[in-house]
Amino acid sequence: MFTGINEVDWAALRHAYGSAEDVPGMLRGLASADRAERDTALDGMYGAVHHQGDVYDSTLACVPFLFALVGREEVPDRAGIVELLVSIGGGDDGAETLSGAYAMARTAVRAGAQVFVRLTGDPDAGVRRAAAGAVVRFLDEPATVLGLLRERLMVERDDAVLLALTEGLGLFVRRHPGRAAAALDLLTAQSAPPYGPGLRIAALGQLAGCAPDRLPDDLVGTVVRLLRDRSERRPTRPCDRDRPETDTLVGRLRRLRPSDEEGSQLLRTLHTALDDRVDDRIGLLCGQLTSPDPVDRCNAVWMSTGLFREWRADHTEPVALIGAQLGEDEDRLRDAAVTVLADLFELAAPAADPLDTLVTSRPDLWVRQWTRGTPTLGGPLKALARTGDPRAVPVLAEVLAGPVVPGDLGQVIRHLGRAAAPLAPAFRHRLGGIPLDSPDVHERALTVLPALEALHDRDCVPGVLRLLLGIPEEARLRDAVVANAVRTLGAIGSSAHEAVPALRGLLEGDSAIAAADALWSVEGDAEAVLPVLLRELTDGTPHRRRAAADVLARLGPAARPALPGLRPLTESGTVWERTSAACAVWRITGAPDTVLAVLRSAWAENPHTRATIAGCIAAMGPKGTPLHDLPRAELASARRHRTSSGGFGSHDVFADEQLLRVCREALGGG
Repeated sequence: MFTGINEVDWAALRHAYGSAEDVPGMLRGLASADRAERDTALDGMYGAVHHQGDVYDSTLACVPFLFALVGREEVPDRAGIVELLVSIGGGDDGAETLSGAYAMARTAVRAGAQVFVRLTGDPDAGVRRAAAGAVVRFLDEPATVLGLLRERLMVERDDAVLLALTEGLGLFVRRHPGRAAAALDLLTAQSAPPYGPGLRIAALGQLAGCAPDRLPDDLVGTVVRLLRDRSERRPTRPCDRDRPETDTLVGRLRRLRPSDEEGSQLLRTLHTALDDRVDDRIGLLCGQLTSPDPVDRCNAVWMSTGLFREWRADHTEPVALIGAQLGEDEDRLRDAAVTVLADLFELAAPAADPLDTLVTSRPDLWVRQWTRGTPTLGGPLKALARTGDPRAVPVLAEVLAGPVVPGDLGQVIRHLGRAAAPLAPAFRHRLGGIPLDSPDVHERALTVLPALEALHDRDCVPGVLRLLLGIPEEARLRDAVVANAVRTLGAIGSSAHEAVPALRGLLEGDSAIAAADALWSVEGDAEAVLPVLLRELTDGTPHRRRAAADVLARLGPAARPALPGLRPLTESGTVWERTSAACAVWRITGAPDTVLAVLRSAWAENPHTRATIAGCIAAMGPKGTPLHDLPRAELASARRHRTSSGGFGSHDVFADEQLLRVCREALGGG
């Protein structure tokens, strides 16, 4: 297996963390009889030699030895090594998208593709499963590949391998559209009786992605029936207690797998393939969420996140059904539902009643303690508060009366609006009780100040000034505390007039822009803040120039002296700087013509700028008409605005709903 390994100058090769001289030990570890050693070696391969999908010269040097390992039946866990080879070779990336070391890696893996052919008949079902996709990806002989898939489908008896072969057929169709007819016929046959429910769902998922015209008319009803049939037949997951767990990344990932990983993958494939067929996906989710099997319902809950985060639709029914899972005794199901609902913010309102029931019945879930760091709000209470439901307020009051304030409480308060006003005295009390010389002054202040800012609590001004003027220079995260205190005073506005001297005193420091912003809100004196903002436009960093432009936009016509500094920024190479400067010019002059093109290009270039631009359009009233087509098109789009920029975040649904609200305001819809 390791012939020639000592002839490679590993010390001269590199991986993610420097010299690759430790790679031979990893390769030998992959063949160890000890599972912990194998897992540690595989950790090392992914963590260093193939770090986050990167390819190094040491990665290329490993390929022959990895092929030698997978070819020896006595080596345990070879399926994981096959998966590693697939990843090194580029996985689902087409050859035309790869260059440099990545293209060399793909060539190296393709050169060994005949090994994958042999492995499709390996005694180890896990190896056969991994090899099924590998042979489609790397063997550049379409006729041979299709024949092999057809042959293996006829003789294979392991359900998991059959599913992998079905996925291989779908991949074959996408890779070789000119030779797809026979593969599509096989998939169509597998989607109907007498094949079992799991294989039929797998085939339907592949057809949905590559030949939707071959799907049954009642796709949703068909899949829901198959899913329930599959659940009735599904055996209990075998116990792995005889296989010791390892404290490695591989071991942790193994423990985190869904209890029905196969079912989860089947439905994920189908949902992904259905893409913009949102009504079908909602119907499918509702069918899953009403399944008698809690495992199916748990899979559906996790599956819903992609739909909610990517598509705008009436999600009332699936959200209510997710809320119904909160009354279940299954901890895994309940926790999944809470996690999903907490990220929906006000869209979780259809689940508010079961959330309130859970919060009321389980005080132990109000606060979540962590091994390290500040406690946070428990998921059920956070989800209820984020919907804006006033029933969260009395519970939050009890939490505030406790010994420790959750670190994220201040951020959650803003979602309750005026309903949270009764909490202001408790937050003021907490603010007044912060010892200024305490080592955790920043943690306590950054919990309380955002809440008082959201509440616009005029009675907190003395306490905020005490903190602002008294926090030691050496305090940890002092700048963040000062910035939050200044924002709180600005949010209170003219009622914070006693803070004017303190704010004026900050106009020369690092907090100058924030202080100018707050000072304008408190006393509206342009002469006091313009020199600061003009200076930042000239001498500040790009981030500070943008921040200054945002404040100048608030000043409106009073900021006319800033126009010579703002206009050049509308041609900046940074989209956010262009956007802020253009919005400022528009609000100062009231003449949109000079910046229309800038705002249009920014809207298209970076979806994250759209809320800012829509807010500018809304603020200009009828003068914003030349850009009304932008919010109108946004409101007509079914896809959420951030999905095009890649990935998902926990606040994406909230940000998108805010954008839609501002777009409606821009068009006069309130």
